[in-house]
Amino acid sequence: MRWLVLVAAMLLAACATPHARRTDVLFWDQPQREAAFRTMETHYASNVVRHGVAHPLPPGVPVRPRFVDGSTLDAYMAAHHVAGIMVVQDGRVRLERYGLGATPDTRWTSFSVAKSFTSTLVGAALRDGFIHSLDDKVTRYIPELAAGAYRDVTVRQLLTMTSGVRWNEDYVDPRSDVAMMYEGSRQPGVPLLVSYMAVLPREFVPGERWVYKTGETDLIGILVARASGKTLAAYLSEKVWKPYGMASDALWLKDEIDGTEAGGSGVSATLADYARLGQFLLDGGIANGRPVLADGWIADATHKHADIGVPGRGYGYQWWTYDNGAFAGIGIFGQLLYVDPSRHLVIVQMAAWPVATNDEQARARTAFVQAVIAGLVR
Repeated sequence: MRWLVLVAAMLLAACATPHARRTDVLFWDQPQREAAFRTMETHYASNVVRHGVAHPLPPGVPVRPRFVDGSTLDAYMAAHHVAGIMVVQDGRVRLERYGLGATPDTRWTSFSVAKSFTSTLVGAALRDGFIHSLDDKVTRYIPELAAGAYRDVTVRQLLTMTSGVRWNEDYVDPRSDVAMMYEGSRQPGVPLLVSYMAVLPREFVPGERWVYKTGETDLIGILVARASGKTLAAYLSEKVWKPYGMASDALWLKDEIDGTEAGGSGVSATLADYARLGQFLLDGGIANGRPVLADGWIADATHKHADIGVPGRGYGYQWWTYDNGAFAGIGIFGQLLYVDPSRHLVIVQMAAWPVATNDEQARARTAFVQAVIAGLVR
């Protein structure tokens, strides 16, 4: 089978040099965080996403965010440890600013913004015929899950995080699932993440309730890699990074032993290339004049499929959705890729918040997005 060949290749290529535990990142102090977020490849094994000829992002009319409380962009960036901000409208850069010593060449880690990258690769794999249907059972692609709670879960339910499998995503609890999912005994030929997920118990009927689970996006990444016979980095390069014209190589972190990339996190890219991904979606998923994604994928992936209990918001296929038609990839410690089709707008933020997530920081980020939108209106 294609995925067995891929596993063998990953094992041969895996880095033998020991690295930090994958989830140590959750517990770094602030100086470690600000230094490491730009150099994740020095802490963890990774694959390179090769770039192409740069898709131009010409300058546009500068925009100044208008904060309701009268604050300034400089004050916002300093208070929230922001390393970079870019605003692109109609394909033109209206705002570009850096902090924490970052530059246009800095690759910054994305955390869960990578989930939206993985979702995009599902759209590509559907178009390429590697994935037959979103209603396929996950076990068609990852048979090691057949004996546990994932045996009746579909690809669509993984994408919407409605599998019903029990999960704890507490970023400050060192014993939570999100902190422990890369731990345990290894089985020959089985990604460590799959071994962990295979024994989790069921909590709800599949499709019944949304619960945020980074481990499930890692499963999606493994599914895409096995179905396509390619690493996520290679497939992303082939389908988007080269043909659309990202200007710099990106990195995708992987398990140093089994070679499995983390579909739910682990992409590092430049500020402008994150913005280019948003622009690629605004451009209809077309690269080199050809559609990359399954017909209707963008509209389907970025509208509300699951209720998250927050008015005006929801969850699509690994995208956070808004009732006004906007959608976003959001990562812990302040990362953001916000896309608003109605305004032809992309907003990117790279940051190193002092906490993984909390309501105060999230509200401040939302206020920043609103300040940008307010600044667009003259």
